[in-house]
Amino acid sequence: MTRATLVRQRLLTLFLAGLLLFFSPLALQFETPGRWLGVPPLPLYLFTAWAALIALAAWILSRSGD
Repeated sequence: MTRATLVRQRLLTLFLAGLLLFFSPLALQFETPGRWLGVPPLPLYLFTAWAALIALAAWILSRSGD
């Protein structure tokens, strides 16, 4: 398997993980009236998941040049 194919598969898997994180009942679990460190849980979850996806994509792409 070539390295380009492996990177494409990893990025596709990351994309599908992002779909599950943002468009599933999992996201609705954070729609509660409470607060954590003064921030509602849903925006905190969304921004944390978004940042994690970006960090993972950067890590996958940085390793592709090796």
